[in-house]
Amino acid sequence: MLSDTFIDIIGWAGGLLVVIAYFMISSGKTTAKSTSFQTLNIVGSIFLIINTYAKGAYPSTVVNIIWVGIALYGFYRIWNDRRKPTNES
Repeated sequence: MLSDTFIDIIGWAGGLLVVIAYFMISSGKTTAKSTSFQTLNIVGSIFLIINTYAKGAYPSTVVNIIWVGIALYGFYRIWNDRRKPTNES
């Protein structure tokens, strides 16, 4: 079983990653179609899922599971857009 300190560190790291992703999007340093933005969201949310589940904060756990699903959908869109042929003349 993971220690309470480790669970707290995971939670803080997850929160920081999600906030960094939000800052990057808000400051125009990245777009929603960047893999760095989606990766920060997925990893941050997974860390928050671990923390909130361990702490019994189940509504937050569910929100973060949904957040991971949205980020995975973002990756799907990025991947799908890259596979489409371009119409170059």
